Amino acid sequence: MTNTLLVGIGRHDITPPLGAWLTGYAPARQAESVGDNLNLTAFAFGYNDLRSLLVTADVCLIKAPDGDRVRRAMSAASGIPFEHITLSTTHTHSGPATFRTGGGADMDMEYFDNIFIPAAEKAAAEAVAALRPAEVGVGEIHSDVGINRRQMLQNGTIILGQDPHGTYDPIMTVVSFREPDGKPIGNLIHYGAHNTGSGKNPEITRDWCGVAIDRLEAASGGITAFFNGCEGDCGPRLANGQTVGNYQLALELGGRAAIDAVNAWRSIKEWRSDCDMRVICRTVKLPYKIMPTKEALQAEIDAMGDPDKLIGLAVLQYESLIQRMEMICSGEPIDDNLCLELPVISVGPVAFFPIPFEIFSRITLRIREFSPYPYTLSLSNTNGAYQYFPSMDQICRGGYEVWVFTSLTAHPLADDSEQHLVDRAVEILKELKA
Repeated sequence: MTNTLLVGIGRHDITPPLGAWLTGYAPARQAESVGDNLNLTAFAFGYNDLRSLLVTADVCLIKAPDGDRVRRAMSAASGIPFEHITLSTTHTHSGPATFRTGGGADMDMEYFDNIFIPAAEKAAAEAVAALRPAEVGVGEIHSDVGINRRQMLQNGTIILGQDPHGTYDPIMTVVSFREPDGKPIGNLIHYGAHNTGSGKNPEITRDWCGVAIDRLEAASGGITAFFNGCEGDCGPRLANGQTVGNYQLALELGGRAAIDAVNAWRSIKEWRSDCDMRVICRTVKLPYKIMPTKEALQAEIDAMGDPDKLIGLAVLQYESLIQRMEMICSGEPIDDNLCLELPVISVGPVAFFPIPFEIFSRITLRIREFSPYPYTLSLSNTNGAYQYFPSMDQICRGGYEVWVFTSLTAHPLADDSEQHLVDRAVEILKELKA
């Protein structure tokens, strides 16, 4: 069938067993119960001979090399080219250890190999097998589920909390698919905020977004999944005034998110049958900082003290400094840029732009402002997860996210990387639209 948009969805359970190590604010904790099951959901799109996969998983994040393994497995299972597959995470802090954290659990390779990857393969294959003609509807709503979490104290210190004066993206978007006769296929919910309402508890949970997923699924009759946007500087607007709480607080906020998601879906007035699907894979270059001198770097390493006594994120910071020193001492040329290969997908009026960072809201708002698409949905932690990616205006203020940006990588990015990303993103989106 030519010139017809095709959509199919596959979903599989990726809930780890009890006793599994959970990752989040308190990574060294084991799962004692299941609040709600975790899923991996694959959206397959087809148009003429073109195929693509848009996938989201209810885990915190997946580093690029491991994500590439999953994408290759999905490609082999579905027949869709590797470079046409995006893999996002919802960023729940109450899921299995899919990456190594400082002072916490190592990556759970048994889970990753025996539960996660097989589920991804099955979901991808089933999504492609389920491809059928589809119409597209898009609804938006103002939502205050999220809030800027970079709270500033009187002395100017930035802490993780809630900042009512800070930037965040209040738009929740629901993209819905149905068959030409009106039979529902499924929906995706897009919003930018950390899923950290239950970030220190022993329950396995999707966090607040899980309530919204289930409620919209019940209201619409279609399989529903969540894609996280600019969650880098945005946390959940919890009733305790903080960015982390407990399972009950996550469920409370989830009820608010559920109302917004259902209302966004109900606001859809137009269902389009004339949508196409496009996908391109392009390189994005982000500049690195100039390396410090060997003497300055050695002073930083010495200042950290005995490495055997380091705990938590200080372990990763020390390792990053050692890797940096090895790069300087190797005598090998040091790259000027981080080169990312990003597959960008559009479905009718909606463009999905993958970003392998925890991106700050001002950056995605700028990309959306200058994009030629009516709906431009930036996806955090997609096809990799390097670190936080702060906007230029926030770097001078410091805080946890800025510290991670500058300290937890062997070669930090330049402070003006935001502008390079925005310029290149808009350039790619215009090329996709042309």
